[in-house]
Amino acid sequence: MTLPLFAYIAILLFAGLLSTRLMKIFKLPNVTGYIITGIIMGPFLFGALFNNFSFGGIKDGIIFGYISRLGWVSQVALGFIAFTIGTSFRVSTLKSLGKRVIVITVLEAFGGSAAVILALLIAHFCAPEQVGWEIVLTLGAIASATAPAATLMVIKQYKARGPIVDTLLPVVALDDAAALILFAILFQIATTMAGGGEFSVYKMVAKPLIEIVLSLAIGAVLGLLVTFCNKFFKSRNNRLILCVMSIFASLGFYALFRFPELGGFELSSLLMCMMAGAFYSTLRPDSGPTFDVLDRFTSPIYMMFFVLSGASLDLSIFFNENGLFVLLIAGIYIVSRVVGKWAGAFSGATITRCSPEIRKYLGFTLVPQAGVAIGLATTASALFTELGHNLGEVEGAAATKAGALILAVILSSTLVYELVGPLVSKFALTKAGAIAVETKA
Repeated sequence: MTLPLFAYIAILLFAGLLSTRLMKIFKLPNVTGYIITGIIMGPFLFGALFNNFSFGGIKDGIIFGYISRLGWVSQVALGFIAFTIGTSFRVSTLKSLGKRVIVITVLEAFGGSAAVILALLIAHFCAPEQVGWEIVLTLGAIASATAPAATLMVIKQYKARGPIVDTLLPVVALDDAAALILFAILFQIATTMAGGGEFSVYKMVAKPLIEIVLSLAIGAVLGLLVTFCNKFFKSRNNRLILCVMSIFASLGFYALFRFPELGGFELSSLLMCMMAGAFYSTLRPDSGPTFDVLDRFTSPIYMMFFVLSGASLDLSIFFNENGLFVLLIAGIYIVSRVVGKWAGAFSGATITRCSPEIRKYLGFTLVPQAGVAIGLATTASALFTELGHNLGEVEGAAATKAGALILAVILSSTLVYELVGPLVSKFALTKAGAIAVETKA
């Protein structure tokens, strides 16, 4: 029995829509329903219907194949999300929040990383063979990343407004840059300690800085291009097409610069889209109506993104022979990261003299973690596996095992973060006074 791809997409959209009614009954954010729907409709539950109710070979099943083929939806959705977040970087906003945003972003990013590293060091000294330095440093680097999508969806659903939202959006946007820098530095140290050769200043410092600057520059050019073209295209629909064009162009440049001929750079499509949105919204004061149309246009894309995020979670990691150990490390990672993020955000908000509401609750809105973290974990796993093939039998096996453990921990923690994160964000925004009343979904 087979299921056509487009029929599966229709089922996902309808199931996601039905979940919003259930979430409304329990007063939960819609994004939570989307993720739960994805888990149910994914290869390990719904997919079992097409695999003789067997979990063996589930990754070769039709539903798993569909999820893999729909991976581009997540890239596009993250591009739209980053473009929307970029609109919070208007000059007027940056003048009042510029220093505050930078201080808070640096401290919350480093806070999350430092807390995870310290917590995992305890596990390292208790079980040095199972939790090596490469695992401690890599997971510490990934801990700095925050998922903007879940938080943005909560803000949009409940129409959250106020100082905490004005601070949160640019912090989440800059967090991506901080995460890329930390990952580049700490992962280079981790691979060297795992037997990957000598330290490289270029790989640790120069390359990630080039990637970030180049991403911002390309995004700025795209934003300027969209702004210039707006002089000739007046209707909201045509301007919407220009915005969509800039988002797809960002994704195209991301893929293009990965070729060795162009330096093999891992540009950030999120930073490109964010900068394009920032330039467009700043240089075109009349961009409001275009963003209103964009907001309506992207609703099904966002739904698909979160449903597919839930469906992509690999539930098999909980049932293998190392399942309990993965859960233990994931538990340490989850708790320590939340503590570090909150402490960093609280410290930054205190130093910059933010209001009590921002100091108390901003850190809780930074809990969600998904796309960027999974991307970094997948990269780390692949590079550790490649490293393992080039080392001796013992060191190679250890490197490969480290990569698998890192990916398993991030995937399992993502399951918790994506389910609990939106609830925590809603709670924090409500307590901070950004959500005054419940609104219709």
